[in-house]
Amino acid sequence: MTKIKFGTDGWRAIIAEEFTVDNVARVSVAVAQWVKQAYPGTPNIVLGHDCRFAGELFAQTAAKVFINEGVKVYLAKGIVSTPMISLGAFERKSAMGVVLTASHNPPSYNGYKLKGIHGGPLIPSKVQEVEDLIPEQHGLDLASIDLSKAERDGLLEYVDLETMYVKHVQSNFDLQAIRSSGLRLGYDAMYGAGFRVMPRILPEVTLLHCEHNPSFHGQAPEPIHKNLIEFSELIKSSDIACGLATDGDADRIGLYDAKGDFIDSHHIILLLIHYLVNYKKFTGKVVVAFSATPKVKKMCEHYGLEYQVTKIGFKYIAEIMISEDVLLGGEESGGIAIKGHIPERDGIWMGLTIWEFMAKSGKSLDDLINEVYSIVGPFKYERNDLHISEALKQEVLSKCKAGAFDSFGDYTVRRVETIDGFKFHFDNDQWLMIRASGTEPVLRCYAESDTLENARRILAACQRTIGA
Repeated sequence: MTKIKFGTDGWRAIIAEEFTVDNVARVSVAVAQWVKQAYPGTPNIVLGHDCRFAGELFAQTAAKVFINEGVKVYLAKGIVSTPMISLGAFERKSAMGVVLTASHNPPSYNGYKLKGIHGGPLIPSKVQEVEDLIPEQHGLDLASIDLSKAERDGLLEYVDLETMYVKHVQSNFDLQAIRSSGLRLGYDAMYGAGFRVMPRILPEVTLLHCEHNPSFHGQAPEPIHKNLIEFSELIKSSDIACGLATDGDADRIGLYDAKGDFIDSHHIILLLIHYLVNYKKFTGKVVVAFSATPKVKKMCEHYGLEYQVTKIGFKYIAEIMISEDVLLGGEESGGIAIKGHIPERDGIWMGLTIWEFMAKSGKSLDDLINEVYSIVGPFKYERNDLHISEALKQEVLSKCKAGAFDSFGDYTVRRVETIDGFKFHFDNDQWLMIRASGTEPVLRCYAESDTLENARRILAACQRTIGA
């Protein structure tokens, strides 16, 4: 049988190849056994699926396994986002939250994410424990397990996690300030799991791709600029002051200013710290993944905040958030969590926070970014995902490990960090990072400089140097 491994954020595989009913059942057997060991008595699991193909089938498969193992299941009605499952697990003090989603991956993928009782990703050591329990065969007659009977017996209960989430938002944001600000706002769901919730929270927002389309119109639902050109053009042709996009399971954020220019996650993280500390007077530690801009450290020094860098994967950030006083945890890829919410990435929550910041300050997004620049200095960032052969990928990584790169074109390497991948620092606060993707056959290259043109020059020099 296929060896099932959890990556940086869950197990993901191509539907009907490795992501099958039988393999979902195998993982679910392990989850149920782990839950019963970790939470003796009558544990429960909150379960749901996003809008990917056959999500309902896979969720019902998992539910059947859990029920068969004597674990109560709270099954979400309809399509839900990952933050809804995490919030549901936290609110119900569930032993586990399970969401069937492949997040931002291409439409051919589905996945299986594990959430802890704390309302965020299950910590890495516990994920490994679950993985170690996955059997070679599930050994169940799934067709004979009756969900209707389980519902009558009290082992299965359908729950409305979307309404629970909406109420949670309403009690934590000044939505009236946003509504009365005069700001015209836009939201692109990318056909993802946020498509129903935003119209419920702010009906007046201009919507794009807010309907169910399991194929995501043939595009990976990752909120990066190349996937959001239509949204950018919509903003340019209208008077939208700020545009928010979320990924397939609505835990990652993409953001646009009034000119239709993409605002990367580094800037969003800095904006959020600035708002929470300077305007809302919050305190706490800032934890970011290795690929985040060093400008975050400069912002933390300005505000006297403790600062920590983790390996890439939000589960490493969440592990710190559940045990320490953390103001913000964030990743370059658009996954950000803040104090006052669960320790979970939530694209809609972050977008609403930025909109509230704009509404309450009366300032444009550009004005607020300039406030950030006055503290850390201006910068631009760019990322290239190189689809190269496995042989070349391994060759590049071997050279990185051996310290073979002392320059990339005209850029001389001054120091290298190796927390997770390879971060090459150049003069004038410029840097390049090289790292293999944990979920896709891709080599990721990240660069930062004073202008976008210069960041792209660094990436071009990188490609020439590695022969990609």
